Amino acid sequence: MVSSASRTSSGDGNGWVICAHGHRHWGRYGAAGLLVTDGRHVLLQHRAAWTHEGDTWAVPGGARDSHESALDAALRETGEETSLDPASVEPVEELRVDHGGWTYTTIVARTAEALDIEPANAESTAVRWWPIAEVATLALHRGFAAAWPELRPLVEIA
Repeated sequence: MVSSASRTSSGDGNGWVICAHGHRHWGRYGAAGLLVTDGRHVLLQHRAAWTHEGDTWAVPGGARDSHESALDAALRETGEETSLDPASVEPVEELRVDHGGWTYTTIVARTAEALDIEPANAESTAVRWWPIAEVATLALHRGFAAAWPELRPLVEIA
């Protein structure tokens, strides 16, 4: 990582960094998110307008702390942002995207059914199950939109 910002909350991973390509990313040690599927739908979070690339749909997730695996960070962040019980999902695959020294890892997990999930903090305005075929038609966070073509086959076989 080329540079980092100071922490903004209790996790040591919180803060902005500039990757080797000169882009600004949230998460001093990278970031991770959880893409949950029931086989026909995926669970997405509608990001609050004040968040980075707000008013878009994406997976719940956020900054990794220095001691966390991508899976641990994805489950923690999802628990902070939604009412999803991490014990209700089974991780099955992951996609790691490297942005020049900064990485975002999407953990694909399955659940037996589309559980009733709600936002758990102000970072989300909604949490909703979307049919897999409709995801590409949504206003997506740019990072998630770029990864969706690689994530979709992982979701369809999960």
